[in-house]
Amino acid sequence: MRKTRVRGLEKKKANKLTLFALTWPIFIEMLLGMLMGNIDTLMLSRFSEEAMTAVGVANQILFFVNLMFNVVSAGTSVLISQSLGAGRNKSALEVASVAIVLNLLFGLLVSLLLLGGGRLIFGWMNLPEELAPSAWTYLMITGGFVFAEAVRLTLSTIMRSYGFTRVTMYVALGVNAVNLGGNFAVLYGSLGSPFSGVSGVALSTVLSRMAGLAVLFIMLKARTDFKWRIKGMRIEDVRAHAGGLFKIGIPTAGESFFSTMAQICITSFIALLGTQALSAKIYAQNLGMFNNLFTLSLALGTEIMIGRYIGGKLYDEAYKRGKNYAWIAALVSAGSALLIASCSGFLVGLFTSHGDTIRLTVHLLWLAVLLEAGRAGNLILINALRAAGDVKVPVYISVASVWLVSVSLSYVLGVYWGWGMVGVYAAFIADEWVKTILLRLRWKSRRWESMSLIEREKPSEYVPF
Repeated sequence: MRKTRVRGLEKKKANKLTLFALTWPIFIEMLLGMLMGNIDTLMLSRFSEEAMTAVGVANQILFFVNLMFNVVSAGTSVLISQSLGAGRNKSALEVASVAIVLNLLFGLLVSLLLLGGGRLIFGWMNLPEELAPSAWTYLMITGGFVFAEAVRLTLSTIMRSYGFTRVTMYVALGVNAVNLGGNFAVLYGSLGSPFSGVSGVALSTVLSRMAGLAVLFIMLKARTDFKWRIKGMRIEDVRAHAGGLFKIGIPTAGESFFSTMAQICITSFIALLGTQALSAKIYAQNLGMFNNLFTLSLALGTEIMIGRYIGGKLYDEAYKRGKNYAWIAALVSAGSALLIASCSGFLVGLFTSHGDTIRLTVHLLWLAVLLEAGRAGNLILINALRAAGDVKVPVYISVASVWLVSVSLSYVLGVYWGWGMVGVYAAFIADEWVKTILLRLRWKSRRWESMSLIEREKPSEYVPF
């Protein structure tokens, strides 16, 4: 039987794959993905303020839907990385097939639920009547095809796990370009299209994403020996792969859900402090956005690298790299935050001329130096542990800390003791550093060495990168 081979992962080329080579394309891809979520609302703001607001509300629903698709995607990255590290390329391709089918089925179900219950969701959100028609139009079109987005996200995860992060970056760039061009055509062009305004923008979004899906699928087949393997797989193997995906994905999605709920709760505390506090938080978060994206991209690159070493049973190398990457991320993030804080007076002045708001935001950006260092450390470590198959304990640590430390101290320090936003940020800093310390202890314990989800093939067949 012909040996399954991964094109582009031969030893000569594979040795060039480094954390930086993995990370910078992921950063660009994530930045483009964030911009795509804002392109529709930004372009519609010149067309109609009501339409822009309606689409913004609909996108909030779609954001939470995409979080649900991460249940499968998170497990996909870990299982494929471990399989490739173990020299089990056939197993990696089987995982890819199962992941695509699972997210396709899940996406179809979500599409039906959005089409059937979208209006009800808007009712629960107390959406003003004048915004409901535009919001429903956008959600009906984009939500009706959300299954395609589920598959596109899965394909991107698969390609990144194989190390082809530049491919996903270029596809993301193309998707944004097509979406931008389509929006311009339906809003300002004279093409005589039956779609215009909100419906045209929604259609442009769907078509650009489906184009990206098609390109990713073609590239997956071109760069690997990918074929639909579900029919030829034993039912036991399908169940095993699906079980592994959910074992990693469900706790990961649960962590995202509880963290999001915690942030909503903290925002309600900040609202008690007044408009100035809310504005300062938003300005500080926006200015730190690029730093956060870089840290997250570094964490995803770490997950891929560590997964390969875990699959190959190179535990000492995995341990050393996980520890080093956490330090590197903390130092780089702190340095980046320090640079932003040094220029904070000028930067905040670009957004507002209100003196008190500027001063408060500047204080928060200086506190963010400590905040970002802690956040970077725990993001790297939790992804490294996940890559090793150690999922539950890190999630328990993260969820417990965000509620017992961040939420509780935000109220006590910020509201009850009257420290305001400085107290809230002190709570954020305490939360991030508590998580970093506990996760570092978990990493040092090396209990994750017995949690690998994939068995290694013959040593002679193993090439980590």
